[in-house]
Amino acid sequence: MVQQTETGALPWNLAITLGRVVAAFALSLVLGSGLGIAMGRSRRLDLWLDNAVTVLLNLPALVLIVLLYVWFGLNEVSAIVAVALNKLPNTVVTMREGARALDPALAEMAHSFRMSRWRTMRHVILPQLTPYFFAAARSGLALIWKIVLVVELLGRSNGVGFQIQIYFQLFDVTLILAYTLAFILVVQLIEWGAVQPLERRALRWRG
Repeated sequence: MVQQTETGALPWNLAITLGRVVAAFALSLVLGSGLGIAMGRSRRLDLWLDNAVTVLLNLPALVLIVLLYVWFGLNEVSAIVAVALNKLPNTVVTMREGARALDPALAEMAHSFRMSRWRTMRHVILPQLTPYFFAAARSGLALIWKIVLVVELLGRSNGVGFQIQIYFQLFDVTLILAYTLAFILVVQLIEWGAVQPLERRALRWRG
């Protein structure tokens, strides 16, 4: 790890992989959350899209990655979209269940007090959805980390997954473990330094 850091190869490839993770994570979380909440609140939309969500849930990640590379080429957009689509259905299902679990009594109370739509969303709906949102975010981040490596291994010329592929071909176990350990450390730092503090802050109202 020290040798690869001194040459700049490890930080460079980690940064590239992190960029792909952030882009795919943001895309899947925003689209999945919006779609999941809409499906949870609309029976008609849920019936219309349920089969498509089920197909994406059961479609192997490798197949989706290969298809997107074949259809749209070995480029950055295909890689990020492939990762986001693999995570999207999990977010949709989680947020749909959260929308279904909203307490109607709280909505009635907000209506009785003539709260505006924005205040109702901020103080009544979003706090109830926050645990589901963080559940989707945490599981999504864990899944995206793994899929990004597969995407890089199959069709990119940089990143941690690409480097692991090279050292696999050279049977260099030391460098494989160095990149793997660095990857694990970055994941843990993000979990401890960002995800957990944000979750505690967002859920502090629960006491």
